[in-house]
Amino acid sequence: MTILELTIVILVLMGLVGILFIGVRGWKRGSDSALCIINIQSVQKGVRSYANLYGFAPGDSAPNLQNQVIGPGKFVETTPTCFANGIYSFGRTYGNNKIPPLGELYMQCSLAGNDEHEPPNHADW
Repeated sequence: MTILELTIVILVLMGLVGILFIGVRGWKRGSDSALCIINIQSVQKGVRSYANLYGFAPGDSAPNLQNQVIGPGKFVETTPTCFANGIYSFGRTYGNNKIPPLGELYMQCSLAGNDEHEPPNHADW
């Protein structure tokens, strides 16, 4: 085996490792986005469950809504965090203490956009 052959083998292996890193980065980005959407869905279901349990209609004011839904022993046990370092905001559109209308999200991620960190179809949430 010559040094030229050995160099070519090393370059091919380095190229394959580079492709692997690109694939892993894309997988990580996709999994972060999926986990963010799951967090948003969990909080949304918690808000709907709280509203149904206590007789609130969409658009009604619910005092201290975020703390009624998120916390130990509540609908969502812990405060969700975005794995891609996004920041969640609560009630951005209708207010922190309002039950959002159907199809509107109560919690949104700061990284939402370009179909990432935002559920593609949440009309029935």
